Amino acid sequence: MTTDEIEKLIEAGLPNSKAMVSGGEGKYEAIVISDSFANLSMVKEHQMVYATVKTQIASGELHALSIKAFTPEEWEQQEK
Repeated sequence: MTTDEIEKLIEAGLPNSKAMVSGGEGKYEAIVISDSFANLSMVKEHQMVYATVKTQIASGELHALSIKAFTPEEWEQQEK
């Protein structure tokens, strides 16, 4: 899988989200920004993102995905 393919899967599965994926060889890191994360626990945020790539994880095509999830407001604060 490429980082672009993973970004597209996440963004398709989480409408109005922005995904930035890095890594390779089955091990990736994703920064995901979405309004959908508002008022959710980190566990719930990660479950939402994993759900977008569960087929690829189950097939072994995607071995590991570490996630950092932010609302747009949290991301704005992170970037300062």
